[in-house]
Amino acid sequence: MKTFATAALVFLSALSATVFAAAPADPALDAVFNDAVARYKLPGLAVGIVRDGEIVYRRTSGEREVGTGEKIDADTIFKIASNSKAMTAAVLARLVDAGKLKWDDPVVKYLPDFRMFDPWVTQQLQVRDLLIHNSGLGAGAGDLMLWPEPNRFERADVLKGLGYLKPTYSFRSRYAYDNTLYIVAGEVAAKAGGAPYEELVRRELFQPLGLKRCRVGEWNRKEVGNVAQPHGWRDDRAVVVNADPETIQAIPMAAAGGIRCSLNDMLTWAQMWLQPDQRGLIGGKPWLSQAQRDAVWTAHTLMPLSKRMREWDNSHFSAYGYGWRLTDVDGTGKVSHTGTLSGMYSALTLLPQKKIGIVVLINADAEEARTVLTQALVKHFTAPTEKRGVAHYAEAIAREEHAATAASKLRDTSSRKPVAAGETKGRLGVYRDPWFGEVAICANPAGAVTFASAKSPTMTGAVMRVGERLLVDWDSDRMDTEAWLDFDTKAKPIRLTMAKTDPDADFSSDYEDLHFERIGDCR
Repeated sequence: MKTFATAALVFLSALSATVFAAAPADPALDAVFNDAVARYKLPGLAVGIVRDGEIVYRRTSGEREVGTGEKIDADTIFKIASNSKAMTAAVLARLVDAGKLKWDDPVVKYLPDFRMFDPWVTQQLQVRDLLIHNSGLGAGAGDLMLWPEPNRFERADVLKGLGYLKPTYSFRSRYAYDNTLYIVAGEVAAKAGGAPYEELVRRELFQPLGLKRCRVGEWNRKEVGNVAQPHGWRDDRAVVVNADPETIQAIPMAAAGGIRCSLNDMLTWAQMWLQPDQRGLIGGKPWLSQAQRDAVWTAHTLMPLSKRMREWDNSHFSAYGYGWRLTDVDGTGKVSHTGTLSGMYSALTLLPQKKIGIVVLINADAEEARTVLTQALVKHFTAPTEKRGVAHYAEAIAREEHAATAASKLRDTSSRKPVAAGETKGRLGVYRDPWFGEVAICANPAGAVTFASAKSPTMTGAVMRVGERLLVDWDSDRMDTEAWLDFDTKAKPIRLTMAKTDPDADFSSDYEDLHFERIGDCR
């Protein structure tokens, strides 16, 4: 295992001869910012760049909530989603520095009741394995316990549910992104640190680093103020989805993706990583030892090197550290992560050799916008002579999507028709999956058949027929993709499995991991 800091960067530094002197923000950055807002009609955007320890670009636009006139600024709080993972890893690293745990400690040392599906894996799983996506679970396994939000799952449900999730691969054989084991990591930290996960994050990270606007756990939206709301799209317009209540509750997935921060906070976070000998000193002492900084940026698990990475960035490797993705772009090292939640997208990109950090926060479903904007900003520094902006990368994605559409296996479901109770003889009833809990497939007062989850209220919808198959047409547009329903009526009790109608849909819609058995009649 080579550390990103000592091996990959040594190789990459030989490839890169470009040096950037400190300078005021380039007007070209404004052009990238403006083009992204205009092309994608973003309700709100915050972008910041640090170089050589200083903030050289900081700009915001739009509203926290469309139609309110409340402007986004550098202190507006956004959901950073999976950028929380690096913070969870850093808390664990702090505990390693304090001698309270070791990376190769078995998880059961801290959580004796913890179980994976395979008893041998249960005993062999180390703290480090919780962070590097090599457990053997399929991508997104168990994510339906985390979202769509809100739901009624608790952290204990997630830990218990992991014991029922069958592995897709052998242990430590390959990379497959997961969120649920980060929740376990948060509980290990809590046990080793002697305080709840949320308290640890505040104590070990927010307070010493001065991340004044970051929030985790329960807090009051009105008291804190200046909070961006998530947006989706309806008739090509941004609309608020899943708006925050006045009291924002603690959520099970905090350690995987539940932290919120402002642009200023994220820039401070970036500065700490890029200048540990200055920004990373707390009371004259390192906030994190060099040994643990190296551990966090070590290439622990190899990741696939995509066609896009090779063609866009001339990348040579791709790997996952502790809460960070590691690769190279145009001959320089890149440490980064993205964050994705319904209605909120984030990206944090560090170019350590160039001492550059880039933060992008968007309060909308905006995957392409995040990709294009981040790419254009990174290339501004790694390949400035190419002068490739938003339009260039947007058009490249359009070509990719055209090719993907031509090869798509997505079945046409436009012939769907509502299913009446009489058409589902023997299949109506209450079903139970050991980790997801109960769902009811029952007739409503009008005689139409519906699907309703007990613990995930957003997962409700009409059961429809498409030819010989049944699917769920979800009521909420927060559901990423519809689901096929497949009944085995010959089994005793009757069994139900589900699958994405779009095989290429987001892995967090992990319907394929559900295995229901009928437990009773409709109530």
